[in-house]
Amino acid sequence: MNKLTKVGLSALCGSLAAASAANAGELAVTGGATATYVSNEGTVTGNPIGLSSGILFTGTGELDNGTTFTLTLSQTDQSAYSVGSITLVTPSVGQIKISQATGGVGIDVKDDAMPTAWEETDGTGLTIGHDKISGVGGSMALEWKSPSVMGSTVSIAYSPANDGTQVNDKASSGTTSHKQVGWDFLVDINTANDGFLPNVFAGYSHTSVDSNSNSLGTDPDANTDVEEAVVGAIFKIGPLSAGAQLTGEWLGNEKAQADVAGYKNIAYGVSFNINDDLSISYGYHESKKGYVSSTPTNPQVKSEAESLQLAYTLGGASFKIAQTEVDNAQYVSGTGADRDGTTVALSLAF
Repeated sequence: MNKLTKVGLSALCGSLAAASAANAGELAVTGGATATYVSNEGTVTGNPIGLSSGILFTGTGELDNGTTFTLTLSQTDQSAYSVGSITLVTPSVGQIKISQATGGVGIDVKDDAMPTAWEETDGTGLTIGHDKISGVGGSMALEWKSPSVMGSTVSIAYSPANDGTQVNDKASSGTTSHKQVGWDFLVDINTANDGFLPNVFAGYSHTSVDSNSNSLGTDPDANTDVEEAVVGAIFKIGPLSAGAQLTGEWLGNEKAQADVAGYKNIAYGVSFNINDDLSISYGYHESKKGYVSSTPTNPQVKSEAESLQLAYTLGGASFKIAQTEVDNAQYVSGTGADRDGTTVALSLAF
């Protein structure tokens, strides 16, 4: 990790500014690169060789009362700067985070929290297309997380307009989305493996809908508020981790038969650390897409995906491989939407 020292950061002002030497913080720069080779059956892949890189800037500092702050800027491959957040960690009232559509707040952190050697089941390069919970995590949001008590926390996240946009300073989203105020509540009980008790988590998200929004078309009464929920548990016994979770989305569509009413997802996974460098895992993710009224032309569709993965680490390099299969990809029934693929990756961290 390379560090640029004596760089002052002001997280509470409208722009970054140099601070005095007495209050100087630190800016750390880390990053990595991953090369992949993807072989997917049943779909056109073209050139299977891929390359991605990412750089993470982390600025840290401390106030006189012991409160620390962190500025995080993430630059993903071939983009300017993708996501950012400012986090204040106080000695007594917990953590406060301003998140710029990072997906790192609210129930979005539990969209698929199952143990894995490498990636989520739908993150290995095979097009699966499962719709998962997000809460306010994809919008500009403010989150409070309680101080940790034996590893357990409670968090509340708020977005004035849960419209899925990123906003620069001195600006507003200006969106015409019908989604308005959003609230997320998450309880994460971590027993630190004491007596083989599991890590249990549960969360709920509610987003208000503006019935006067133009985006609702000619029948605004056809939509009610959007709700999402998650509940799950993870057991850890030595090198073995196993878990299961259930999530649901209710999109507020009520009248038109062809409208999507929501999604129900089931996920479970198990991972095993063979040694400090080698791990394997199996993950399963099931997603059901339901309509306001199921008909022969709009039937409920169940899509299933599973992934067997292996990861080997050697210093700053890691080798990963995933064998993934999906039935009814992107909620399309029929053998034409049944696919399987293998992804091999070499990742380097610096």
